[in-house]
Amino acid sequence: MLEEILKALPVALSSTVKFIFGPLGGYALQLPLITTICATIVGAMTSVVAFTFFGDWMRAKIVDRFFKNRKVDPQKEEERKMLWKKYGLPGTAFLMPLILTPIGGTVLAVSFGSSKKRILMYMFISATFWAIVLSSIVYFFGNEIFPDFIQKK
Repeated sequence: MLEEILKALPVALSSTVKFIFGPLGGYALQLPLITTICATIVGAMTSVVAFTFFGDWMRAKIVDRFFKNRKVDPQKEEERKMLWKKYGLPGTAFLMPLILTPIGGTVLAVSFGSSKKRILMYMFISATFWAIVLSSIVYFFGNEIFPDFIQKK
């Protein structure tokens, strides 16, 4: 049991940065499917929680410090607002694992002023859905698409 938890830690850590790394890492480490799904969700939600609750502080301490004279392109800002009005938090949460990273999706949601409770709920639903879908695809089709040294025996 302890060995499986220790093998799942890199899967969770890699999922904090890029969601797809969780299912791929779990498959490469030959973890059971359910462990990979759980580790991927835990990893994604770790960065979601961190950036939801500490995102403003990080922006004030890091981004604003190093990028003081940052110029915002008004046209890009308007495009972002239009996308947010059209798709909102549910759309951002849905696209988080595929296009955005857990960090990018959370930062976008926080920057548009969504409530922390709603961000956590939508991101958890999205992370759970996509962890199941992507992990299942990787596990069921992995032997056909991955090189021999990664395939499960």
